[in-house]
Amino acid sequence: MKKLSIVIPCYNESKSIPYLLEQFSEGIGTRDIEVVLVDNGSFDETPAVITALLPRYQFAKTTRVEKNQGYGFGILSGLRVGTGDFLGWMHADLQSDPNDVMRAYDIITKSAHAQRLFVKGTRSGRPLFDQFFTLGMSTFETMYLQKPLWDINAQPNIFHRSFYERWDNPPHDFALDLYVYCMAKKLGLRMQRFPVVFGPRQFGTSSWNSGLKGRWKFITRTFSFSADVKKQLR
Repeated sequence: MKKLSIVIPCYNESKSIPYLLEQFSEGIGTRDIEVVLVDNGSFDETPAVITALLPRYQFAKTTRVEKNQGYGFGILSGLRVGTGDFLGWMHADLQSDPNDVMRAYDIITKSAHAQRLFVKGTRSGRPLFDQFFTLGMSTFETMYLQKPLWDINAQPNIFHRSFYERWDNPPHDFALDLYVYCMAKKLGLRMQRFPVVFGPRQFGTSSWNSGLKGRWKFITRTFSFSADVKKQLR
C-alpha cells in the first residue's frame, strides 16, 4: 500500500495533465505518494495524453469514467482504486499547486493524531467577487447547519482511509466537498487548515464557475443538498 493516494478528476484537462505530472515528479521526492488521474468522461485528448505520459511517471495511475456523472463521481471513482493509508483529492486545472499536496502529506504523516486528522487548504489570491461568493456560501452553511464551515471547496483535502470508509451515499457533484467537510465535523475529526495560493485557471474554462447561470446552478444544488446533510447530522 502507498502512504497517500491523491485523486485528480480530469474532465477535458489534456493541456493541464503534462504540467501536473511534471510538478508532482519534481516535488514528491522520497514521499510515498500515488497520483490517481481520473479521466472523468472527457471528450478531448485527455485519454490519449494520459496513456502516452503514464509510463514516464511510476507514481501515477489512471481509471476512466466512460460517461461524466459529475465532479464528485469522478473523485469517488478514484478513491475506490486508491491504495493509500491516506486519501485525498485536488483539482486538475492548475489553480491549485501540486506542492500543496506535499505540504498536506507532511502535516498529516507527522501528526500524532493522523487517523483523526482532516487536512484542508484555505485559499488566498482569489478575485474579490470570488471571495464574496465564498463568504456568502460559508455564512449560509454555517448558520443553516449550525457548524462553523469556511471555504468549503478549498483544496487539497487529505484524510485517513478509515474516515472514507464511514461515508454513506456521498453526492456525485460539487456537493461532495460540503458532504465530506460536514462528515468530518460530525465524526469529531481534528481540522487543520493551511494557506494555499489559488491562482487563475491555466487552460480551458470551468464547468460551473463560468458565469451567473453556472453559479446559480451551483448555489441551488448546494442549498438542496444542505437539507439532506442537515438530516444526516442529527
